[in-house]
This record gives sequence, C-alpha cells and structure tokens, in this order.
Amino acid sequence: MSSVEEFRTEIRGWLAANLTGSFAGLRGRGGPGREHEAFAERLAWERHMAAEGWTCVGWPEEYGGRGATIEQQVAFHEEYALADAPARVNHIGEQLLGPTLVAFGTPEQRARFLPPIVAVEELWCQGYSEPDAGSDLANVRTRAERDGEDWVVTGQKTWTSLAHEAQWCFVVARTEPGSSRHRGLSYLLVPLNGTGVEIRPITQLTGTSEFNEVFFDGARTRAEHIVGAPGDGWRVAMATLGFERGVSTLGQQVGFRRELETLIDVARRNGAADDPLIRDRLARAWTGLETIRCNALRMLDGVAAGAPGPEASIGKIFWATWHRELGELAMSVLGAGGMTAAGEPYELDDWQRLFLFSRADTIYAGSNEIQRNIIAERVLGLPKEIRP
Repeated sequence: MSSVEEFRTEIRGWLAANLTGSFAGLRGRGGPGREHEAFAERLAWERHMAAEGWTCVGWPEEYGGRGATIEQQVAFHEEYALADAPARVNHIGEQLLGPTLVAFGTPEQRARFLPPIVAVEELWCQGYSEPDAGSDLANVRTRAERDGEDWVVTGQKTWTSLAHEAQWCFVVARTEPGSSRHRGLSYLLVPLNGTGVEIRPITQLTGTSEFNEVFFDGARTRAEHIVGAPGDGWRVAMATLGFERGVSTLGQQVGFRRELETLIDVARRNGAADDPLIRDRLARAWTGLETIRCNALRMLDGVAAGAPGPEASIGKIFWATWHRELGELAMSVLGAGGMTAAGEPYELDDWQRLFLFSRADTIYAGSNEIQRNIIAERVLGLPKEIRP
C-alpha cells in the first residue's frame, strides 16, 4: 500500500474514532452561510485535532506540521469532507497566513505566530477588501504610518469573514504617501483586541452575520509585525491569494458532490426529475462538477511548484459559477415551496440558504469579472482593459 493510501486510511480511521461522543453532533455543521452554527463546539473540536497532530498537516515539520505531500494533503481534505466533519474555524490562519509566513516571514515572526495557529489558540481574518477596493484590491486606501516602534493604522475593511471571532488580522495598507495602485502597499499583522479597532457585523441575505466591517482609527501594531519589506505588500498579498486556492478545494468539491447527489434524490422523490428540462440541468451539473475536479487536479502541478498558476483563476470561475447555478437549480427542483420560509421570522432550510449565500460565490475571493481579466491579460496576452 502506498504512503498516500496509508495516510488516507490513517485519517479516515482517526475521524471515525473521534467524531463520536460530544463531537458526534458536529457532523455537517458550519460552512459558508452557516458559520454561526456551533462555533464554540467546532473550536473545541479543532483544538482536539491540534492536540492529536491533525492541524496544518501540509506545513513543514519544523513549523509544527506533518510535512504531508500534496497528494497526502488532498487525501486529508477529501477524507475530512467525506466524513462530513464540521467546517474548520482556523482555515484563514492555517491555509492563508501560515504558508505566507513560511514563505515570507522572519524567523521571529514564524516563532511568534505559527505555534498558536497550529494549536488553534489564535484565530485570524483577512483585511483586504474595502468599500472602494473589493475586486480592485490595488485601490486600497487604508493607510499605515510609522510612529516610533509602532505602525499606526487608519481606514476601513469590509466583508471581513469571521473578524468578530478573530484575535488578529493581516492587513494590506498603504504605507507610502502619494503612492497609487499596487505600489507603496505593506502587509501588516494587526491585533484586533487593542484600542482603535471597531468590528461591526454585516447582516447577509441568509439573516446571519459572518462578514464584518472593520474600522481602524489609529490602531497600533508593532513595527516588526510587517511581512516582507515596506512597500512590498502587493507581492506578499498576491502570494496569500495563491495559497487560498490550494489543495483544500478538492475537499470542497466533495461537499459539492454531496449537495448535488442530495438534490438529485429530492428531484426523484418530488417528481421534478420527470421534467426533461430539470433532468438536463441535473446532468449538466454533474458534468460541470467533473470538469471542476479535472481542473483542480491539473492545478496541483502549480501548487507543488510553490503556487497555483493560471488554473487557479480558471478554477475559481468554474466552481463559483457552478455552485451559484446549483442554488438556482435547487429552487427550480423545489418549485413554489422553495419560496416559503421554513419558520418564523426568517428560518431558512438548507436549499434556501444555499441559493442565497451562493450568490456571493462569484464575488468573494476575486469576482468572476476580475478573474476573466486576469486570464485575458496575464495568460492570453490580450490588450489590457481601458482604465480612466
């Protein structure tokens, strides 16, 4: 048996033995649009994983990981999803910031910040998007000024996932006055429990609030909490986005497949599958999911080389559009009943929540429009979009 198969068997057995007792009820809890579900219990579960050595499996052993190969990491994420284990609460620290610090951080930064991520003792959020700098990240207006041994941060971030649960935020801020676009930006690690930080939850279409506005009004972080050189934040920030589209997407697709198979079962039971148009859309959804998986597997070559290539942008468009269309298909399968809330005052079932939240899939982590521009300009070499 290969090492990958042994690794897969090991994690499968561990999940079966540990998703029991007080953790048994966490199966299927959490995830996009449902991050409010059993958060404290999921945090306890993830700390249990840490104690057993099952967090940050892809990190080098010297930083607390298992040094798992790309193939082993894929096996981990797939088995985790197949077990219907609860959505991770430490994803941003483990999958985004941690690899960024391994690649760009100083030895002191790694020693300070990596162990609490491995142990799930400190949670992180991502301070990128702003009211005028969402998909156009280079339009950042949040600024940071050096004041003695500190950076002083002033500005606003928005759509900041799980900021209300996090203790730290990695922030892209403009540190060179008069600079524009991607020049003059820096990548700062900012504590959220200090003065000058205000976090306001944003109510979503689902009625829940996992996104936030974060206001920095003279918030301070230590001078050494800058990743990379001052003014080099764009390069570091882009590397973080590359890590975001790594091997965990294979586990995400296991969840997509579960949703599709459940919807097919609903269509068979309520008679919607008798409609040839519905059957055609279900078949197209199955075909689309296979396309997404093939593209993700192709992307792994880039991940193994250090960062995903253009396949990452292609993959983001594919899965985001597919998932949004699955939500629309679910409403067609449910028919008129899908328009009625499950309870007062605004209780949604899983399909309604999928339909509403998946509208965001084609916007967050780089909108479809921006991804198409990246593919056109940087991959195909087409003329750049005319900008004012």
